[in-house]
Amino acid sequence: MSKNYEKALQGITELTKFGINLGLERITTLLGFLGNPQDKLPVIHIGGTNGKGSTTAILSSVLKESGYRVGTYTSPHLESYTERIVTDGIPISEDDFAALFFELAPFFNRVREKTGENPTEFEVLTAMAFLYFSRKKADIVVLEVGLGGDIDSTNVVKEPLLSIITNVSIDHMDYLGNTIEEIAGKKSGIIKPNCPVITASTDETALKVLRQKAQDENAPFYEVCREISWRLTEETLLGQTFYAKTGKREYNEVFIPLRGEHQLINAATALLALDILSGRGWEINNWQVKKGFAGVEWPGRLELVRENPAVIIDGAHNPAGIKVLAAWLLNKKREYDRVILIIGMLADKDRLRSARLIEPFVDKIYITRPLSPRAGNWQELGGYFHKNAGSVETIENLPEAVNDALREAGPRDLVVVTGSLYLIGEARRLLKNK
Repeated sequence: MSKNYEKALQGITELTKFGINLGLERITTLLGFLGNPQDKLPVIHIGGTNGKGSTTAILSSVLKESGYRVGTYTSPHLESYTERIVTDGIPISEDDFAALFFELAPFFNRVREKTGENPTEFEVLTAMAFLYFSRKKADIVVLEVGLGGDIDSTNVVKEPLLSIITNVSIDHMDYLGNTIEEIAGKKSGIIKPNCPVITASTDETALKVLRQKAQDENAPFYEVCREISWRLTEETLLGQTFYAKTGKREYNEVFIPLRGEHQLINAATALLALDILSGRGWEINNWQVKKGFAGVEWPGRLELVRENPAVIIDGAHNPAGIKVLAAWLLNKKREYDRVILIIGMLADKDRLRSARLIEPFVDKIYITRPLSPRAGNWQELGGYFHKNAGSVETIENLPEAVNDALREAGPRDLVVVTGSLYLIGEARRLLKNK
């Protein structure tokens, strides 16, 4: 790690004390000082409760294979802040990251003078990404929403090529609301006048909100389940192969190195987006689509990081994600003698519901602490596992929990690490180094 990057990380860490502070005034002010680089970039804007990161990764990979220079912005990261700002699959270098941060730092006081508040960590990172992609002359940017939509920092984009809302479920209730209707309203904020919008949501309450917003904005509205059909043809621990048919194209034997039925929904969402882009003049052929799908990299999502015993890490950080993980375990459990779970969740998540969803599919549980100031009373998660109460251990230190789980596991057992993305990022580092 270079010294400049280390100093930049210290500066970024200092910004975390301002926490999550939604709103567009600070980011708009900061970008204004930078010449509004976001206005110079064609953007695909992707929000949703779950699946937005995978959909972002798929689209970025296909567009890169189609010959475009692609900027990709995602959050959070697993191991390094540089993972968040990527061009053509290559993360920003530590030196470039540091240089951008120090270039922006003098403007922080000016933002505070003008708005009365300091820019947050996420706002600064978002501004850095826009400036970086602008200077890299990206042909297109695939931009993942951080939180919600309407007042998320990424929503400074005025005229996206396309808006995607993967799905809507209960999450981040402290910020987005307590009902599907309220949360859908927040997420619908990325729908812009006359810009096409895609959703894979099947929740009628959410769809009603999204359709109405699209109608209000005169935005063409596409529902994935109505526009495209697909079916799984083969699945292994390496990934899955599927067939799909859109209104314009047919795809046979498409391989994607991501596991789980939910990834086929994300794949279908990406295919529909590519159809719409093709109809607007972007040159993308079937061969490029298949090559892009096969080259997708999205770590930490049902990722096999070790064998004998098999270890899967998955960023199922809310009930909707846990439900998907549980469905995958339902299909895979018979292949293993036991499933050993390592889990740590943030305080602003529905821990009770998450525990009840995953409990029927696991045999031994280690509760551990996510490395985040939002961990709160992390131990209380253990009290929600009633059926397996006798098999629950609470270990604050993640390396210790991982070591204990690996010692406990036999060669035919499956170890699953899940919960906070901060936790699985650390677990991934540990397991890769073993």
